[in-house]
Amino acid sequence: DRAYQKRIDVKILEGESMNGVNKTLYIPLYGKSYVSKKGLFLKDKKAEQIWKAEGFELKGKSKSKWLAYYMGIRSAVFDDWVKQQMLKKKDAVVLHIGCGMDSRVLRVGTMNHKWYDIDFAEVISQRKRYYSENVDYQMLEGDARDCSWLKNIPKNKAAIVVMEGVSMYLTLKELKYLTAKLSEHFESLALLMDCYTVKAAKISKYKNPINDVGVTQVYGIDNPKLLQQGKFVFVKEHTMTPTSYINELKGCEKFIFRKLYAGSFAKKFYRMFEYAKA
Repeated sequence: DRAYQKRIDVKILEGESMNGVNKTLYIPLYGKSYVSKKGLFLKDKKAEQIWKAEGFELKGKSKSKWLAYYMGIRSAVFDDWVKQQMLKKKDAVVLHIGCGMDSRVLRVGTMNHKWYDIDFAEVISQRKRYYSENVDYQMLEGDARDCSWLKNIPKNKAAIVVMEGVSMYLTLKELKYLTAKLSEHFESLALLMDCYTVKAAKISKYKNPINDVGVTQVYGIDNPKLLQQGKFVFVKEHTMTPTSYINELKGCEKFIFRKLYAGSFAKKFYRMFEYAKA
């Protein structure tokens, strides 16, 4: 997802207005809109609404139904985890870093938590066309690589942090800086992120849907403990393709998805790690 936002930054530096590139913001929503309309994995009427208004013809791997299924299941897994954490941590703030145009705050609900969606200024500007802030929900302009936006969030709180489609566009040094700053800012912390493996990052320049928008530089992590520092520790690995969601598919689609996008084969390329500061 982050690839499309990085594309925006490049175009702005080249002097192109947001109007010329804003459609790249909506590509990640295509998959969620697609599965939502099919009644699979998650209900995302906001994605359907935005895609109907802003959608355009996709090319290459970006329009694959298999990718749409994968993105839908991945988002549903993140949603489930956030809900569980919010029930356990009644006073925690929720941070969705690299939110893009995602509607997780609507799918999950704030449940009386303070929720912050964070992304580049250009992304937040586009986001505000479709989302409204309220007493429990705020959109913050910020870059995951500098963390100056943390000053807008109260310190010494418990925090639930979601990073979906973000880590692969940050170097290990940048990831360690971000997680160190989060750990420093919050009294306790629960964080879930998806990551490419090193192998996936290496072959990404040759075969990856993000290539369709000109992004080739990505990073991978094989050992989740590389991010551990101080009280910030690796907790466990999650599956991004639970059987319960795969079973929503039927016939040959279920068989193909299970073989190519789930299990040990998929794990060679894509992982999901949970961390915590207790």
